[in-house]
Amino acid sequence: MTASHTYLGIDLGTSELKVLLLSQAGAVLGTAGSPLTVNQPHPHWSEQDPAAWMHALVQACKALKAAHPADYSAIQGIGLSGQMHGATLLGAQGQVLRPCILWNDSRSTQGCIELTTARPDLQEITGNLAMPGFTAPKLAWVRRYEPEIFAKTTKVLLPKDYIRLQLTGEYVSDMSDAAGTLWLDVARRDWSDTMLTASGLTRHHMPRLVEGSAVSGVLTTQAAQLLGLAADTRVAGGAGDNAASAIGLGAVNPGDGFISLGTSGVIFLTTPQFAPNPASAVHAFCHALPGVWHQMSVMLSAASCLKWVVRITGSASEEALLQSVAQLSNTERNQCPLFLPYLTGERTPHNNADATGVFIGMRPSHEAAHLAYAVIEGVSFGLLDGLNALRRAGGVATQLQLVGGGAKSALWAQLLADVLDVRIATYAVSSVGAALGAARLGQLAVEGDDTASIARICRQHDITHTYSPQRSEQAALRKRHTQFANLYTALQTSFEAQAR
Repeated sequence: MTASHTYLGIDLGTSELKVLLLSQAGAVLGTAGSPLTVNQPHPHWSEQDPAAWMHALVQACKALKAAHPADYSAIQGIGLSGQMHGATLLGAQGQVLRPCILWNDSRSTQGCIELTTARPDLQEITGNLAMPGFTAPKLAWVRRYEPEIFAKTTKVLLPKDYIRLQLTGEYVSDMSDAAGTLWLDVARRDWSDTMLTASGLTRHHMPRLVEGSAVSGVLTTQAAQLLGLAADTRVAGGAGDNAASAIGLGAVNPGDGFISLGTSGVIFLTTPQFAPNPASAVHAFCHALPGVWHQMSVMLSAASCLKWVVRITGSASEEALLQSVAQLSNTERNQCPLFLPYLTGERTPHNNADATGVFIGMRPSHEAAHLAYAVIEGVSFGLLDGLNALRRAGGVATQLQLVGGGAKSALWAQLLADVLDVRIATYAVSSVGAALGAARLGQLAVEGDDTASIARICRQHDITHTYSPQRSEQAALRKRHTQFANLYTALQTSFEAQAR
């Protein structure tokens, strides 16, 4: 039976655009996706053609509609989620002036220096360090190296907000995504004229701001025909991908949080106020709901480290390698090498793009299982460093939800519980967090975002497994973490020398 209303979540990722169909009762009715490619025309560059996003959206919606025609036709609200920080530059007629510079593009280090020099109060206003991944340094690069493009730019949009423009004709962004630009006064939830001036921009270059659960516009007739939906369908403000994942997981109250153990590693904590710690490269952003903020620690290589060790050891699969790790005794684990998981540099807490991956303590007796244990332990230690940085900014967590590819491993989940000294919970819906969160925001935009509606729509899911810290394991892990931390300190100058 078709629900009276359904809701569409759109999640614009880096490698895939995913759509999700949600019932009014909160059940996931179906999902579909369409792949995306990243262009890297030069070292450190990472770009996408915004036209590819709309093509992927149309293809994914066609597949979803074909699989669930009745439920698809009942869509009343749409929510948007997307990769953060990307710079989509538009001209006076809304035309794309150049490929979008993505979040993982690292060409704009000099722009970070220029912004920090121009505005010593940058961290106080934005709550964050200037990093190449953010949007403002990307515009500094365009201003310096593509001045003709910069001069023609009349609007700067984040990736998901370009999709919104195509759907509604409105230039709008939400608080959580805008917080990743370095142009938002995060405490005030408003554009900072000071930071915009430092970039050679004004408010006229920025989209209008709304909360993630608010209505940002409705589908135009053309967009409605393109997607096969009603022209009055509401489109919510939406959220950046991590905030949307939090909405999908029900991490909406102070103290709620999760670990995303994917290619990168993120610890997300919901906070009742703006709680920055930029000195340790903590991200302090607006959440997707009114009057709520969040903190994030980010490590650049997490589950990708496990994929790497599978490849270099010639193991059959991640699952097979982890099965061999499970056979190691506690004594064998304590004799494994230590691993620094900085294969692509590191963000929280070190903010060191020059850091590299390191094994230390290798012996002839070590085999693939020993290296794999060192890797998952090293990633867990890196996450502990991030959690400690959050704690220094006032973050509190007694339980964290675990999502992403790494959430499939009970071994790794238990290790995280022991290392972080928090309960770890896993959920069956972890793979669709951001798209689900986007759909929930679409529902809030239609049904209202009062306290009762938020509690009803953004509820947490049934726990599949809970992993509690094992006190018997923690003394040995604390000792190894101390060695891990000392190793980074000892090698820091070597990282810098090697990068020259």
